Amino acid sequence: MDITNNQALVTGVIADEFKFNHEIYAEKFYTFTLNIPRLSGTDDSVRIMVSERLLAEDSFCIGDTVDVEGQFRSYNSYEPSGENRLILTVFAKDIHKSDSELRHNPNTLYLNGYICKKPIFRVTPFGREICDLLIAVNRSYNKSDYIPVIAWGRNARYAKTLEVGDNVKIWGRIQSRQYQKKLSEDETVTKTAYEVSVNRMELVKEPEPALIN
Repeated sequence: MDITNNQALVTGVIADEFKFNHEIYAEKFYTFTLNIPRLSGTDDSVRIMVSERLLAEDSFCIGDTVDVEGQFRSYNSYEPSGENRLILTVFAKDIHKSDSELRHNPNTLYLNGYICKKPIFRVTPFGREICDLLIAVNRSYNKSDYIPVIAWGRNARYAKTLEVGDNVKIWGRIQSRQYQKKLSEDETVTKTAYEVSVNRMELVKEPEPALIN
């Protein structure tokens, strides 16, 4: 499988038990939460999906610091209410206990994909420029992962000029944020959103046609 267009490398602390997610071709897959530290002192809580075959290579416990290498993928989850939710998770290709407590950069992601929705540019009340993107990253078997991306400052100003169908390369990190969803006048629920925060991005330009003499 070619994973060169989608590469995630994260280091963090296992925050909860491994939970069975699904089984395919007699291979079971489990999910768990990895708390990845930010420089600010807070954590990003990222969902990890891992095969039982990788877990058989070592024993993992809550509180262990682990390195996970894989891809940032999206899945559609159909809720009992009829709502269709986009679930984002790191699909592990490798997992092992970290040799050190923390790497210098514990959360890195590279994507090469296509703009599939018109960029949304806005300015916060504090004057911060933000641009929201949705990137389609091709995967094997004619599948694609749809990844929400957020750009800031000069990257936001650049991102708002992009068009649907543009091929872009993005370097950044996976971040989580909590938000309140109102269910009724008296009831709200706390949910977690995941997205990619951009450090660097560039437009992939079509190669120039060869000149024929």
